Amino acid sequence: MLTVDGLTLGYGGQPVLADVSFTLAEGEALALLGRNGAGKSTLMKALIGFIPLATGRILWCENDISRWPPFRRARAGIGYVPEERRIFADLTVAENLATGLRTPDPESPLPPWDIARILSLFPALTALLNQRGGAISGGEAQMLAISRCLLGQPRLLLLDEPAEGLAPMIVHDMIEAINLMRAAGLTLLLSEQMLPVAHACAPRALVLGGGRVQAAGAMEAVLEDRALIETWLGV
Repeated sequence: MLTVDGLTLGYGGQPVLADVSFTLAEGEALALLGRNGAGKSTLMKALIGFIPLATGRILWCENDISRWPPFRRARAGIGYVPEERRIFADLTVAENLATGLRTPDPESPLPPWDIARILSLFPALTALLNQRGGAISGGEAQMLAISRCLLGQPRLLLLDEPAEGLAPMIVHDMIEAINLMRAAGLTLLLSEQMLPVAHACAPRALVLGGGRVQAAGAMEAVLEDRALIETWLGV
């Protein structure tokens, strides 16, 4: 479904990542691992089109989308939930959800997302529909950000630090929701510093460090490499 081939990119002419390559099959889940500043968020932003590529290409369902604007990538089925969440503080939870609602693609192999299905995935939002976005907790805001993105009917979901700043009980609920999305056939790429969360959500890992891919493979094998995780993950 997704092929990333030789990506080099950065900000203001300063490279952040060089020669990044990986593939992601439909229905697969891959975790991006690395320290703060390793380029995980930068890679996510490049995939959705917020950062231009210096070299390399991105193939989505065999189409070269390397120069597509973000809205076109979203319409093609790529959803992005940034680390900052970016919900609308002055809108209610219901209104926030409505901003993401998109008519399902009849050719999509995935079942469509609607409000009822969203509230089944995140039941805590049911009692908050009339609350303003600025008045809910961080965990609730994360649920809302993911829900709003799902209502855009993505086939690939880019999740940047989904467990960042959440209470342990909410982290447990978030892991459960991510695995339910996987079970429903959604393809996932998540950036995560909390190794237990990454381990629970993705069977494959890509380790970024020093501006390059330092390791890629089965999550179990990556986590068993003590030198690797001490050097590039700081654990």
